[in-house]
Amino acid sequence: MSLEYDDKGKIFTDVVSKVAVAALVQTTMHLIRGNIHIRPDERLKDELNRDEPYLAMTNASIVDADGKQVYASDFLAVRREQVVWVMPDSETRRAA
Repeated sequence: MSLEYDDKGKIFTDVVSKVAVAALVQTTMHLIRGNIHIRPDERLKDELNRDEPYLAMTNASIVDADGKQVYASDFLAVRREQVVWVMPDSETRRAA
């Protein structure tokens, strides 16, 4: 990791600060529950629009159609081309 300082003492680093956002990600084959990490001043949509082939998720759980967990991992890279929809998990509500 490199650190640089400007003449006012501001620190610049290669490390990018991010905030974890709990999310549901529906791919063409699976539903994934986990965290997507976004920059503090950006929206979840901004992270989804990045020009990178994979979307990084942490604390990820893949669930089947019955809601049963079939796989869990501390880290999961999801191919963006396979993503159908994404929803913040804190807003998950059941239909009445």
